[in-house]
Amino acid sequence: MKKITHAVIPVAGFGTRMLPLSKSVPKELLPLGNRPAIHYVVEEAIAAGIKHIVLVGHAQKSAIENYFDINAELDNQLRHKGKDELADSLNWLPEDVTVSMIRQGKALGLGHAVLAARPIIGEHDFAVLLPDVVLDPFTTDMSADNLAFMLDAFATDGHSQILVDQVADENVHKYGIAQLDEKLSNTNDIGEEVNTSFKVAGFVEKPNLADAPSNLAVVGRYVFSSHIFDYLANTKASVGGEIQLTDAIDALISEYGVHVTTMRGDSYDAGDMRSYMQAFIYFAEQQLADDE
Repeated sequence: MKKITHAVIPVAGFGTRMLPLSKSVPKELLPLGNRPAIHYVVEEAIAAGIKHIVLVGHAQKSAIENYFDINAELDNQLRHKGKDELADSLNWLPEDVTVSMIRQGKALGLGHAVLAARPIIGEHDFAVLLPDVVLDPFTTDMSADNLAFMLDAFATDGHSQILVDQVADENVHKYGIAQLDEKLSNTNDIGEEVNTSFKVAGFVEKPNLADAPSNLAVVGRYVFSSHIFDYLANTKASVGGEIQLTDAIDALISEYGVHVTTMRGDSYDAGDMRSYMQAFIYFAEQQLADDE
């Protein structure tokens, strides 16, 4: 199979967990150290081999698209002042990478946001990266680990991939939790030093600990066959009047099979105030140490 080169990043959410910071600044542009959070997510996609990134947003999120454009006036001013290195750092997207934006139109959930990218993605298989989740770029190799591993696994066996990570018991109720085959029901033996991929039977959304089928939580990285679009198009709105991505995933599992990939390294929820502040401090410390 051909390696995937398309990715979808849904950026239409209002970021209510980040208010008042996100009232006028999109949550995806809030800084982690000296760069906005979405910068790291796009860098991750590019390092994994993605060439066309589709941002799914709405009218109030145009600042995100602007971030990835070349500001000709600013570029000219910087170069006129002899600040070529700084100007080059702002125009960091490789020439063979394209960033497009399409509007979701209606706030009908994550599944609807992914489906909104179909006019651009077409029949291509693709990745989905949730911008609230930022993977630690300082302790992993983005060209080989996590998303890159998932893309290679898909190219090898054709199974859609979902990134998962072990979470503490007290946090199980916050996530979608993987239900594994009986042979893999014990997750205590799953190592964190390397990525591993295996079959998943389904997912349970935010279960109580007593009802949780495992402690493997969905992290926010997906690799999908284009078939997911057909399931999303036929998925009816459910909880909160939204089209749930998990409903389409269940349909994909039943017909084609889906694998989960265990995450290597750490992730940060940049859409939660407490986790975001911890992430900001960590990213800033890493960058300050690199400058010394």
